Amino acid sequence: MEANNLIFLESLEWFDESGEALLHRLPEHGSGEIKFGAQLTVRENQAAVMFYKGRACDAFPPGRHTLKTGNIPILTKILSLPWGMTSPLRAEVYFVNLKVFTNLKWGTKDPVAFRDSELGLVRLRAHGVFNIRVVQPILFINTLAGTMGKYTTRQIEDYLRRVIVSRFNDYLGETLDSLLDLPGSFDELAIGLQQRLVKDFQRFGLALDNLYITSITPPPEVQEAIDDSGRMNVIQDMDKFVRMKAGMAMEKAALGTGEAAAGMGLGMGMMMPALFGSMQQTGQGRGDAAKGGATTVCEECGNAVQGDARFCPYCGHQQLIIAQCTHCGKNVTPGARFCSRCGHSTEDKPKAVQCGECGNENLPGAHFCNQCGMKL
Repeated sequence: MEANNLIFLESLEWFDESGEALLHRLPEHGSGEIKFGAQLTVRENQAAVMFYKGRACDAFPPGRHTLKTGNIPILTKILSLPWGMTSPLRAEVYFVNLKVFTNLKWGTKDPVAFRDSELGLVRLRAHGVFNIRVVQPILFINTLAGTMGKYTTRQIEDYLRRVIVSRFNDYLGETLDSLLDLPGSFDELAIGLQQRLVKDFQRFGLALDNLYITSITPPPEVQEAIDDSGRMNVIQDMDKFVRMKAGMAMEKAALGTGEAAAGMGLGMGMMMPALFGSMQQTGQGRGDAAKGGATTVCEECGNAVQGDARFCPYCGHQQLIIAQCTHCGKNVTPGARFCSRCGHSTEDKPKAVQCGECGNENLPGAHFCNQCGMKL
Protein backbone atom coordinates (compact mmCIF):
# COMPACT_ATOMS: atom_id res chain seq x y z
CA MET A 1 0.00 0.00 0.00
CA GLU A 2 1.18 3.55 -0.71
CA ALA A 3 -0.36 5.67 2.04
CA ASN A 4 1.28 9.00 1.28
CA ASN A 5 0.66 9.39 -2.46
CA LEU A 6 -0.71 12.70 -3.66
CA ILE A 7 -3.52 11.71 -6.02
CA PHE A 8 -4.50 8.04 -5.99
CA LEU A 9 -6.69 6.32 -3.45
CA GLU A 10 -5.29 3.46 -1.38
CA SER A 11 -6.16 -0.24 -1.55
CA LEU A 12 -5.36 -1.81 1.80
CA GLU A 13 -4.86 -5.56 2.31
CA TRP A 14 -2.37 -7.84 4.06
CA PHE A 15 -1.09 -11.40 3.75
CA ASP A 16 0.83 -13.24 6.48
CA GLU A 17 3.65 -15.18 4.84
CA SER A 18 5.41 -16.14 8.07
CA GLY A 19 2.49 -17.83 9.83
CA GLU A 20 3.58 -16.23 13.13
CA ALA A 21 2.19 -12.68 12.86
CA LEU A 22 -0.61 -11.79 15.25
CA LEU A 23 -0.84 -8.20 14.05
CA HIS A 24 0.38 -6.00 11.18
CA ARG A 25 -0.06 -2.24 10.70
CA LEU A 26 -0.50 -0.32 7.47
CA PRO A 27 1.33 1.93 6.80
CA GLU A 28 4.26 -0.07 8.18
CA HIS A 29 6.39 2.95 9.18
CA GLY A 30 3.63 4.69 11.19
CA SER A 31 0.46 6.60 10.50
CA GLY A 32 -0.44 7.86 7.03
CA GLU A 33 -2.76 10.09 5.07
CA ILE A 34 -5.32 7.44 4.17
CA LYS A 35 -7.74 9.20 1.86
CA PHE A 36 -11.49 9.38 1.75
CA GLY A 37 -12.76 6.46 -0.34
CA ALA A 38 -9.80 4.12 0.25
CA GLN A 39 -10.68 0.44 -0.14
CA LEU A 40 -10.04 -2.02 2.69
CA THR A 41 -10.11 -5.77 1.95
CA VAL A 42 -10.29 -8.11 4.96
CA ARG A 43 -9.87 -11.89 4.61
CA GLU A 44 -11.98 -14.55 6.39
CA ASN A 45 -9.30 -15.24 9.01
CA GLN A 46 -8.65 -11.54 9.71
CA ALA A 47 -10.14 -8.51 11.39
CA ALA A 48 -9.15 -4.90 10.69
CA VAL A 49 -9.18 -1.99 13.13
CA MET A 50 -8.91 1.58 11.84
CA PHE A 51 -7.35 4.27 14.01
CA TYR A 52 -8.22 7.82 12.96
CA LYS A 53 -7.01 10.92 14.75
CA GLY A 54 -5.35 8.66 17.33
CA ARG A 55 -8.48 6.73 18.31
CA ALA A 56 -9.89 3.34 17.32
CA CYS A 57 -12.91 4.01 15.10
CA ASP A 58 -14.23 0.58 14.27
CA ALA A 59 -13.37 -3.08 13.72
CA PHE A 60 -14.10 -4.35 10.21
CA PRO A 61 -15.24 -7.95 9.56
CA PRO A 62 -14.28 -9.96 6.43
CA GLY A 63 -15.19 -8.27 3.16
CA ARG A 64 -14.44 -5.06 1.21
CA HIS A 65 -15.01 -1.74 2.97
CA THR A 66 -14.83 1.92 1.94
CA LEU A 67 -12.98 4.11 4.44
CA LYS A 68 -14.14 7.65 5.21
CA THR A 69 -11.57 10.13 6.43
CA GLY A 70 -11.03 13.86 6.13
CA ASN A 71 -8.14 13.43 3.71
CA ILE A 72 -9.27 14.47 0.23
CA PRO A 73 -6.74 13.99 -2.58
CA ILE A 74 -4.81 17.16 -3.62
CA LEU A 75 -7.09 19.46 -1.59
CA THR A 76 -5.83 18.13 1.73
CA LYS A 77 -2.23 18.57 0.56
CA ILE A 78 -2.87 22.22 -0.27
CA LEU A 79 -4.52 22.81 3.11
CA SER A 80 -1.56 21.12 4.83
CA LEU A 81 0.89 23.92 3.95
CA PRO A 82 1.11 25.17 7.59
CA TRP A 83 2.22 21.66 8.64
CA GLY A 84 4.86 21.27 6.00
CA MET A 85 2.59 19.54 3.46
CA THR A 86 1.85 16.81 6.03
CA SER A 87 -1.83 16.34 6.84
CA PRO A 88 -2.66 16.33 10.57
CA LEU A 89 -5.54 13.96 9.86
CA ARG A 90 -3.51 10.82 10.50
CA ALA A 91 -4.90 7.30 10.11
CA GLU A 92 -3.64 3.75 10.25
CA VAL A 93 -5.18 0.29 9.87
CA TYR A 94 -4.23 -2.69 12.01
CA PHE A 95 -4.79 -6.15 10.56
CA VAL A 96 -5.28 -8.79 13.27
CA ASN A 97 -4.79 -12.47 12.46
CA LEU A 98 -7.70 -14.48 13.94
CA LYS A 99 -6.41 -17.97 13.11
CA VAL A 100 -5.38 -20.50 15.77
CA PHE A 101 -1.65 -20.40 16.47
CA THR A 102 -0.60 -23.95 17.34
CA ASN A 103 2.40 -25.74 18.83
CA LEU A 104 3.53 -22.96 21.15
CA LYS A 105 5.88 -24.41 23.76
CA TRP A 106 5.73 -24.02 27.52
CA GLY A 107 7.88 -25.52 30.22
CA THR A 108 9.78 -24.93 33.44
CA LYS A 109 13.23 -23.39 32.98
CA ASP A 110 14.07 -24.19 36.59
CA PRO A 111 12.63 -27.12 38.59
CA VAL A 112 9.65 -26.25 40.77
CA ALA A 113 9.29 -27.52 44.34
CA PHE A 114 6.52 -30.03 45.01
CA ARG A 115 5.77 -31.62 48.38
CA ASP A 116 4.99 -35.26 47.67
CA SER A 117 3.01 -37.16 50.29
CA GLU A 118 5.20 -40.27 49.83
CA LEU A 119 8.53 -39.05 48.47
CA GLY A 120 8.80 -35.79 50.42
CA LEU A 121 10.00 -32.54 48.82
CA VAL A 122 10.71 -33.15 45.12
CA ARG A 123 11.72 -30.72 42.36
CA LEU A 124 9.81 -31.28 39.14
CA ARG A 125 10.17 -30.24 35.52
CA ALA A 126 7.12 -30.00 33.28
CA HIS A 127 6.71 -29.36 29.55
CA GLY A 128 3.88 -29.10 27.06
CA VAL A 129 2.31 -27.18 24.16
CA PHE A 130 -0.61 -24.75 23.87
CA ASN A 131 -2.70 -23.01 21.18
CA ILE A 132 -3.93 -19.41 21.22
CA ARG A 133 -6.02 -17.08 19.07
CA VAL A 134 -7.14 -13.44 19.18
CA VAL A 135 -10.83 -13.01 20.07
CA GLN A 136 -10.96 -9.25 20.90
CA PRO A 137 -8.89 -7.35 18.31
CA ILE A 138 -9.25 -3.82 19.78
CA LEU A 139 -8.53 -5.04 23.32
CA PHE A 140 -5.50 -6.94 22.04
CA ILE A 141 -4.11 -3.82 20.34
CA ASN A 142 -4.75 -1.45 23.26
CA THR A 143 -3.45 -3.73 26.02
CA LEU A 144 -0.65 -5.72 24.40
CA ALA A 145 0.49 -4.59 20.94
CA GLY A 146 0.15 -0.83 21.41
CA THR A 147 1.60 1.15 18.51
CA MET A 148 3.91 -1.64 17.32
CA GLY A 149 3.82 -2.17 13.59
CA LYS A 150 4.27 -5.94 13.88
CA TYR A 151 3.53 -8.36 16.68
CA THR A 152 4.35 -12.07 16.45
CA THR A 153 3.90 -15.14 18.61
CA ARG A 154 7.62 -15.07 19.44
CA GLN A 155 7.15 -11.76 21.27
CA ILE A 156 4.36 -13.06 23.50
CA GLU A 157 5.23 -16.75 23.83
CA ASP A 158 7.82 -16.23 26.56
CA TYR A 159 5.43 -14.16 28.70
CA LEU A 160 2.55 -16.63 28.29
CA ARG A 161 4.94 -19.47 29.13
CA ARG A 162 5.75 -17.83 32.46
CA VAL A 163 2.06 -17.31 33.23
CA ILE A 164 1.31 -20.98 32.51
CA VAL A 165 4.20 -22.20 34.69
CA SER A 166 3.12 -19.94 37.55
CA ARG A 167 -0.45 -21.24 37.47
CA PHE A 168 0.82 -24.78 37.02
CA ASN A 169 2.80 -24.60 40.26
CA ASP A 170 -0.28 -23.61 42.26
CA TYR A 171 -2.62 -26.04 40.53
CA LEU A 172 -0.27 -29.01 40.91
CA GLY A 173 0.15 -28.38 44.63
CA GLU A 174 -3.63 -28.21 45.11
CA THR A 175 -4.68 -31.24 43.08
CA LEU A 176 -1.83 -33.79 43.01
CA ASP A 177 -0.98 -35.81 46.10
CA SER A 178 1.90 -37.96 44.86
CA LEU A 179 3.96 -38.45 41.71
CA LEU A 180 2.94 -42.09 41.77
CA ASP A 181 -0.60 -40.94 40.82
CA LEU A 182 0.58 -39.16 37.64
CA PRO A 183 0.14 -41.96 35.07
CA GLY A 184 -3.28 -41.53 33.48
CA SER A 185 -3.84 -38.07 35.00
CA PHE A 186 -2.27 -35.81 32.35
CA ASP A 187 -5.57 -35.08 30.58
CA GLU A 188 -7.36 -34.12 33.80
CA LEU A 189 -4.47 -31.91 34.90
CA ALA A 190 -4.33 -30.18 31.49
CA ILE A 191 -8.08 -29.46 31.46
CA GLY A 192 -8.03 -28.05 34.99
CA LEU A 193 -4.98 -25.91 34.27
CA GLN A 194 -6.58 -24.57 31.07
CA GLN A 195 -9.69 -23.51 32.96
CA ARG A 196 -7.57 -21.67 35.52
CA LEU A 197 -5.76 -19.71 32.78
CA VAL A 198 -8.90 -18.40 31.04
CA LYS A 199 -8.94 -15.00 32.80
CA ASP A 200 -5.19 -14.49 32.36
CA PHE A 201 -5.61 -14.72 28.59
CA GLN A 202 -8.94 -12.88 28.37
CA ARG A 203 -7.57 -9.61 29.73
CA PHE A 204 -5.35 -9.38 26.63
CA GLY A 205 -8.12 -10.26 24.18
CA LEU A 206 -6.71 -13.78 23.73
CA ALA A 207 -8.27 -17.23 24.09
CA LEU A 208 -6.41 -20.38 25.15
CA ASP A 209 -7.79 -22.94 22.72
CA ASN A 210 -5.96 -26.01 24.00
CA LEU A 211 -3.25 -26.85 26.48
CA TYR A 212 -1.39 -30.16 26.67
CA ILE A 213 1.03 -31.56 29.23
CA THR A 214 3.62 -33.77 27.53
CA SER A 215 5.82 -34.59 30.53
CA ILE A 216 6.23 -34.10 34.27
CA THR A 217 9.58 -35.49 35.38
CA PRO A 218 11.35 -35.60 38.75
CA PRO A 219 15.17 -35.34 39.08
CA PRO A 220 17.25 -38.34 37.89
CA GLU A 221 17.96 -39.53 41.44
CA VAL A 222 14.21 -39.61 42.25
CA GLN A 223 13.53 -41.48 39.01
CA GLU A 224 16.18 -44.04 39.98
CA ALA A 225 14.61 -44.45 43.42
CA ILE A 226 11.17 -45.04 41.83
CA ASP A 227 12.70 -47.57 39.42
CA ASP A 228 14.45 -49.37 42.30
CA SER A 229 11.16 -49.51 44.21
CA GLY A 230 9.48 -51.04 41.16
CA ARG A 231 12.24 -53.63 40.84
CA MET A 232 11.89 -54.57 44.50
CA ASN A 233 8.16 -55.12 44.01
CA VAL A 234 8.87 -57.43 41.07
CA ILE A 235 11.37 -59.56 43.02
CA GLN A 236 9.41 -62.14 45.00
CA ASP A 237 12.29 -64.03 46.62
CA MET A 238 15.25 -61.84 47.61
CA ASP A 239 17.32 -64.89 48.65
CA LYS A 240 17.12 -66.40 45.17
CA PHE A 241 17.84 -63.02 43.60
CA VAL A 242 21.04 -62.61 45.65
CA ARG A 243 22.19 -66.11 44.71
CA MET A 244 21.56 -65.42 41.04
CA LYS A 245 23.60 -62.20 41.18
CA ALA A 246 26.40 -64.04 42.97
CA GLY A 247 26.41 -66.75 40.29
CA MET A 248 26.57 -64.12 37.52
CA ALA A 249 29.46 -62.41 39.29
CA MET A 250 31.33 -65.75 39.49
CA GLU A 251 30.80 -66.30 35.78
CA LYS A 252 32.19 -62.86 34.92
CA ALA A 253 35.16 -63.41 37.25
CA ALA A 254 35.93 -66.73 35.56
CA LEU A 255 35.94 -65.09 32.11
CA GLY A 256 38.16 -62.19 33.23
CA THR A 257 41.94 -62.02 33.02
CA GLY A 258 44.61 -60.35 35.09
CA GLU A 259 45.41 -60.14 38.76
CA ALA A 260 42.20 -58.28 39.67
CA ALA A 261 40.05 -60.97 38.06
CA ALA A 262 42.08 -63.70 39.77
CA GLY A 263 41.62 -62.06 43.16
CA MET A 264 37.89 -61.68 42.61
CA GLY A 265 37.61 -65.29 41.50
CA LEU A 266 39.49 -66.44 44.61
CA GLY A 267 37.16 -64.47 46.88
CA MET A 268 34.03 -65.77 45.15
CA GLY A 269 35.37 -69.31 45.33
CA MET A 270 35.79 -69.02 49.09
CA MET A 271 32.16 -67.85 49.34
CA MET A 272 30.73 -70.78 47.34
CA PRO A 273 30.65 -73.41 50.13
CA ALA A 274 28.69 -71.12 52.43
CA LEU A 275 26.39 -70.05 49.60
CA PHE A 276 25.50 -73.52 48.40
CA GLY A 277 25.42 -74.83 51.95
CA SER A 278 22.65 -72.34 52.76
CA MET A 279 20.84 -73.36 49.60
CA GLN A 280 21.00 -77.04 50.64
CA GLN A 281 19.81 -76.25 54.15
CA THR A 282 16.96 -74.18 52.79
CA GLY A 283 15.93 -76.97 50.42
CA GLN A 284 16.07 -79.55 53.22
CA GLY A 285 14.00 -77.30 55.46
CA ARG A 286 11.38 -76.95 52.80
CA GLY A 287 11.36 -80.72 52.25
CA ASP A 288 10.93 -81.35 55.96
CA ALA A 289 8.09 -78.88 56.07
CA ALA A 290 6.42 -80.63 53.19
CA LYS A 291 6.80 -83.98 54.91
CA GLY A 292 5.49 -82.55 58.15
CA GLY A 293 2.17 -80.95 58.87
CA ALA A 294 1.50 -79.22 55.56
CA THR A 295 -2.28 -79.16 55.18
CA THR A 296 -4.92 -78.06 52.72
CA VAL A 297 -8.66 -77.46 52.90
CA CYS A 298 -11.22 -79.83 51.46
CA GLU A 299 -13.40 -77.97 48.97
CA GLU A 300 -16.39 -80.18 49.79
CA CYS A 301 -16.62 -80.06 53.60
CA GLY A 302 -14.09 -77.34 54.49
CA ASN A 303 -12.05 -79.49 56.92
CA ALA A 304 -8.26 -79.45 57.03
CA VAL A 305 -6.60 -82.50 55.48
CA GLN A 306 -3.00 -83.51 54.82
CA GLY A 307 -1.38 -81.91 51.79
CA ASP A 308 -0.56 -85.29 50.24
CA ALA A 309 -3.98 -86.88 50.95
CA ARG A 310 -5.85 -88.20 47.92
CA PHE A 311 -9.26 -88.30 49.65
CA CYS A 312 -10.80 -86.31 52.49
CA PRO A 313 -10.96 -88.49 55.67
CA TYR A 314 -14.18 -86.71 56.72
CA CYS A 315 -16.36 -86.75 53.59
CA GLY A 316 -14.39 -88.89 51.16
CA HIS A 317 -14.09 -86.07 48.58
CA GLN A 318 -11.29 -86.69 46.10
CA GLN A 319 -8.41 -84.26 46.65
CA LEU A 320 -6.41 -85.20 43.58
CA ILE A 321 -8.00 -83.25 40.75
CA ILE A 322 -8.40 -85.31 37.59
CA ALA A 323 -11.44 -83.60 36.06
CA GLN A 324 -13.79 -80.81 37.17
CA CYS A 325 -17.36 -79.92 36.36
CA THR A 326 -17.41 -76.91 34.04
CA HIS A 327 -20.63 -75.69 35.66
CA CYS A 328 -19.94 -75.81 39.44
CA GLY A 329 -16.24 -76.73 39.68
CA LYS A 330 -16.67 -80.02 41.64
CA ASN A 331 -14.08 -82.73 41.13
CA VAL A 332 -15.54 -85.61 39.14
CA THR A 333 -14.24 -89.13 38.77
CA PRO A 334 -12.92 -90.41 35.44
CA GLY A 335 -15.68 -91.72 33.19
CA ALA A 336 -18.45 -89.84 34.98
CA ARG A 337 -21.10 -88.50 32.57
CA PHE A 338 -22.86 -86.17 35.01
CA CYS A 339 -21.74 -84.09 37.96
CA SER A 340 -22.77 -85.54 41.34
CA ARG A 341 -23.38 -82.04 42.74
CA CYS A 342 -25.29 -80.13 40.05
CA GLY A 343 -26.21 -82.88 37.54
CA HIS A 344 -24.59 -80.94 34.67
CA SER A 345 -23.24 -83.04 31.81
CA THR A 346 -19.47 -83.46 31.93
CA GLU A 347 -19.28 -83.50 28.11
CA ASP A 348 -20.38 -79.88 27.81
CA LYS A 349 -17.43 -77.60 27.25
CA PRO A 350 -17.31 -73.94 28.29
CA LYS A 351 -18.20 -71.57 25.49
CA ALA A 352 -16.31 -68.44 24.50
CA VAL A 353 -17.90 -65.20 25.66
CA GLN A 354 -18.71 -62.79 22.83
CA CYS A 355 -18.51 -59.05 23.47
CA GLY A 356 -21.74 -57.24 22.66
CA GLU A 357 -19.85 -54.02 21.87
CA CYS A 358 -17.17 -55.10 19.39
CA GLY A 359 -18.07 -58.77 18.74
CA ASN A 360 -14.68 -60.10 19.89
CA GLU A 361 -14.56 -63.61 21.37
CA ASN A 362 -13.10 -63.86 24.88
CA LEU A 363 -12.07 -66.77 27.07
CA PRO A 364 -14.78 -68.50 29.12
CA GLY A 365 -15.34 -66.75 32.44
CA ALA A 366 -13.91 -63.41 31.23
CA HIS A 367 -15.53 -60.35 32.82
CA PHE A 368 -14.09 -57.70 30.47
CA CYS A 369 -13.43 -57.76 26.74
CA ASN A 370 -9.72 -57.99 25.91
CA GLN A 371 -10.30 -56.01 22.70
CA CYS A 372 -12.32 -52.95 23.77
CA GLY A 373 -12.33 -53.27 27.58
CA MET A 374 -16.12 -53.22 27.91
CA LYS A 375 -17.72 -55.21 30.72
CA LEU A 376 -19.15 -58.50 29.46
